[in-house]
Amino acid sequence: MKVLLTAINAKYIHSSLAIRYIYKNCQDLSCDIEMLEVSINNHLIDIANQIFDARPDILGISCYIWNIEYIERVIREIHKLLPDVPIWLGGPEVSYDSREVLRRLPQVTGVMKGEGEVTFLEVLDYYHGKRDDLSKIPGLTYRNEDEIVETPWRPVMDLSKVPFVYEHIEDFEHKIIYYESSRGCPFSCSYCLSSIDKCLRFRNLSLVKKELQFFLDHKVPQVKFVDRTFNCRHDHAMEIWRYIKEHDNGITNFHFEVAADLLNEEEIELIRSLRPGLIQLEIGIQSTNKQTIKEINRSMNLEKVRDKVARIHEKGNVHQHLDLIAGLPYENYDSFAHSFNEVYAMEPDQFQLGFLKVLHGSVMHEKMKEYELLCQNRPPYEVLSTKWLPYSDVIRLKKVEEMVEVYYNSFQFSHTMRLLVELFPSAFSMYEKMGNYYEKKGLFGLNHSRLTRYEILWDFVESELAEFTCSEKMQKKEADFKEKVLESMTLDLYLRDNVKNRPAFLGESKVEKDVASEFYKKEAEEHKYLKDYEGYDSRQLRKMTHLERLNGKLYLFDYRHRNKLNQDAAIYIIED
Repeated sequence: MKVLLTAINAKYIHSSLAIRYIYKNCQDLSCDIEMLEVSINNHLIDIANQIFDARPDILGISCYIWNIEYIERVIREIHKLLPDVPIWLGGPEVSYDSREVLRRLPQVTGVMKGEGEVTFLEVLDYYHGKRDDLSKIPGLTYRNEDEIVETPWRPVMDLSKVPFVYEHIEDFEHKIIYYESSRGCPFSCSYCLSSIDKCLRFRNLSLVKKELQFFLDHKVPQVKFVDRTFNCRHDHAMEIWRYIKEHDNGITNFHFEVAADLLNEEEIELIRSLRPGLIQLEIGIQSTNKQTIKEINRSMNLEKVRDKVARIHEKGNVHQHLDLIAGLPYENYDSFAHSFNEVYAMEPDQFQLGFLKVLHGSVMHEKMKEYELLCQNRPPYEVLSTKWLPYSDVIRLKKVEEMVEVYYNSFQFSHTMRLLVELFPSAFSMYEKMGNYYEKKGLFGLNHSRLTRYEILWDFVESELAEFTCSEKMQKKEADFKEKVLESMTLDLYLRDNVKNRPAFLGESKVEKDVASEFYKKEAEEHKYLKDYEGYDSRQLRKMTHLERLNGKLYLFDYRHRNKLNQDAAIYIIED
């Protein structure tokens, strides 16, 4: 018997834990088990061909919000080619409305609800003749001729019994490594499926340390913990953070999703002591509206969040990713703008403005009528409107989201955006105006180069300054501000790349040719600033670095050495 476990990922760099857990758990069975991992960027017919070429006797597919539409199309095609092959689905996107899935997809044999590691093993036992009745296997919804049969949910498993799946680490080159040290969540946020699983479990720390050491020994670039709230148990989090600090290989980065207000002083001090870039933190704030937070059953102390984020930010060694969700109950456009400004003021390294996904099985889905909530019928079931937020305002927020992605989250305009916000009543109003400018000029939907983004931003600045009163005093102030903007844009431009063709509005470099020539000649002899560039002559040094005069000072940009958090080039102020 041949079994094919299939995962269709969102991107090539992603990898599927789910099918690997099942694959590993079923290896002792006397059957041939293979894995097929592709992405939604593959052509449908190519995926169907690969499944057909494998000639499976049983096909298992892992389903999520980002791939379910694609999977349904694959299922309809592959069933034509392999009509007698049982098709079993699993994953959060089919677990909570499994009966509807079977009604919608007559080609599917059954659905595994919840954790599938043991369930699929028992399903294979059934096909091997070791079990005579699927109805005795918990965690299933399946088709029995014209009847749909549903068995009770399976009790959750001991997380320490879940197998480690990365022995052949060479298979994961250029891919993100996902790892879990806990399952479940202590909170009950109404928009999240994790709130349904009330059984919070932790993997044995001796196993966790052994497995983390494996990643460290193999110098894996990044390990992304998928624990829903990593720091919900203090001793567990501290043990892991201490271990990666003590065994740091100088390369591997670890990603954690945490509740910032739960961080205590001991944890904060440990985090502040870590090598820059060793860890990054994702912190879901979602809203600062107290009524909204209460309504979605979220537990969060905003003052504590602000304090903890500031303490970590102050040290400058940890990338912090903060999230907001638009479309939550009691959050209208103005309320969301307030939430935006409060989170923006925390200076996150990445600021994600997301939109509510109304997941089947969630409390939010059950309350759609009460909230007058409309969402897309197709995955990802994104909010269209609520009692508080009409669709016209959702569209306005979409424009703000794109501007934040382009001009904040790209790290390419950091100094300029910090300066520009002075022109506006708030950060939100700045991005709102930028979005309106993009729309007015027909700039949305086009693939702009980085240099074009600079030109657009400069045009936007000029258009905003042109609205000011043109008194002599204001003209002087405008000229001074323009000069500051030009310098900050120049700084941002060269922090990322040694750009040879600078935008015309920046003008020519203010570094005199004889000054540059003398500097590089001297630097090739003394290496006062470029200390590990021995063996390079002045001409080579000039190509590998950049000199720029900003605010009357001479800056040297060193592209060999970059900030671990944002990849900015190292800069040195040169003594004239």
